[in-house]
Amino acid sequence: MNNLNDPTGWNIRPGPREDGENNKWNYALLVPMLCLAAFRWIWTRESQRQIREVEAGCDGELKAASSQLDAKYREAVTECCQEAARMELELERERQRVKGYRQALHSQGQQVLEERKQLQQEREALEEEKREIDQRGPAAVLLRDALGRQHDWQLQAAAVLRDFEAGLVERQSALCNAFLPRRRRLVMERNLLLRAAEEPLARELNMDRDLMDIFINDRHCADLLNTDRRQNGSLMWVYLRVWQLQVTLQTHKRAHKSLQGVEPDPNHTR
Repeated sequence: MNNLNDPTGWNIRPGPREDGENNKWNYALLVPMLCLAAFRWIWTRESQRQIREVEAGCDGELKAASSQLDAKYREAVTECCQEAARMELELERERQRVKGYRQALHSQGQQVLEERKQLQQEREALEEEKREIDQRGPAAVLLRDALGRQHDWQLQAAAVLRDFEAGLVERQSALCNAFLPRRRRLVMERNLLLRAAEEPLARELNMDRDLMDIFINDRHCADLLNTDRRQNGSLMWVYLRVWQLQVTLQTHKRAHKSLQGVEPDPNHTR
């Protein structure tokens, strides 16, 4: 290459031949050097263009991926918020439902307690009447005989109540077992209602109405580690006690009718 700063010292000049003529081949190396410089300039420029294109493509892909990830993040956050709101709403509904069940159970419990108190008062009145009869002498013997004649009926009524108790224990166990299908429990409830409609004692005690109350409101279950099925249920045990008191009361009433000369109907309890 020619050096413009020192044209006399650095410029390429044809040298003289031995015979004194200029050497025309001094410029032979200049052409490859120029070609190499031109190729290097073109190659550098093309490489820089390709680098810019790759950088632009990478920036575009990075922006697209970032935008896609941001959209997915916002969508996931929105779904999480919606799910949390839905679960909160469901939880509030369940709380309100449980509150309603508790209020209904409390009201039914109060009603059952009132009925039980009334039956207890009637029983105490009958016991007082029995004591008065015992004090009268021969009348006590007649009362004992009348109660003895009603013993078979009382045993039969007790057997009916035991059958219903076993059915209610089985139904409550199915209710508290999360692995049993709901259809099986409904079949048990339907069978109990059919039995209450067919059994004369159950009809006279209006047990079908009480059974419906138990099926709707008695949701009490013992803890998960409980193995005694009789620990389940709350309202049903109250009703079973009420039915037992009613049977005892009806036994005394039937005996009293027999003392008055009226033969009680074996299928009638009142």
